Amino acid sequence: MIPLENSPALPIAVFVLIGVVVTLVAGIKIVPQGEEWIVERLGKYRTTLRPGLNLIVPFIDKIRAKMTTRDIILDVAKQEVITKDNAVIITNAVSFIKITDPKKALYGVENFKLAIQNLVMTTLRSIIGEMKLDEALSNRETIKAKLKGQIVDDVADWGITVKTVEIQDITPSPSMQQAMEQQAAAERERRAVETRAEGEKNAMILVADGKLEAAKREAQAQVKLAEASAEAIGTISGSMKGDQLSAMFLLGDRYIESLKKLSESENSKFVLYPADLQSTLRGILGKS
Repeated sequence: MIPLENSPALPIAVFVLIGVVVTLVAGIKIVPQGEEWIVERLGKYRTTLRPGLNLIVPFIDKIRAKMTTRDIILDVAKQEVITKDNAVIITNAVSFIKITDPKKALYGVENFKLAIQNLVMTTLRSIIGEMKLDEALSNRETIKAKLKGQIVDDVADWGITVKTVEIQDITPSPSMQQAMEQQAAAERERRAVETRAEGEKNAMILVADGKLEAAKREAQAQVKLAEASAEAIGTISGSMKGDQLSAMFLLGDRYIESLKKLSESENSKFVLYPADLQSTLRGILGKS
């Protein structure tokens, strides 16, 4: 009897055993949670392996791709966009997608990530291009809703669902920011000039109103003074029964008051009073 270790069938048995083990290992696939694997048989789509233990035909079936079923975050690079009023702004976005059909995501488009990024970029450029600068800067939610609505049907053909699209930044370009700052400075200066002019006008109006009111009051005072003088003359004349002394008294009072004011003037040096005040008043009255 030939010993087992010297048997020529031993190497063959070992080789067959190793082949069986390798075949079993190649045919057993454990798919982790959050992934789905695409299997091809002889270059053609065969099936999609779900999470857990799966069996395939070794050396005939092949794992073509491992697709994630978790949410995917795609950053859309910054780009310059020209608005409807020819203003240049810089914008970027981020999209959250989920693969719902791994077969379509793999075979429906060459690179679904790159395709979605370019689709978001071109759609975003088209939406902002129909808006003016002020609208683009203040209507971020509107842009977001339009963007998602326009790309959701396109990516659905690739077995992908767009969960949301967020606009990260919408800012004017550096040259546009400089122009806006200059415009804002000019607007502030214009308002300041208008405010100063309005203040000066109101001040002039107040001064003019004050002068007018003062003139009116001065005229009223003169009228009152004249009325008082006339009343005084009438009273004196009545009491003296038409004697010229009443008129002389009043004129003398006015004359003295005038000389008093003249003496208070800074330009006056000497004030001369007539020696005979009564004769002077009679001359004024035209009486001897």
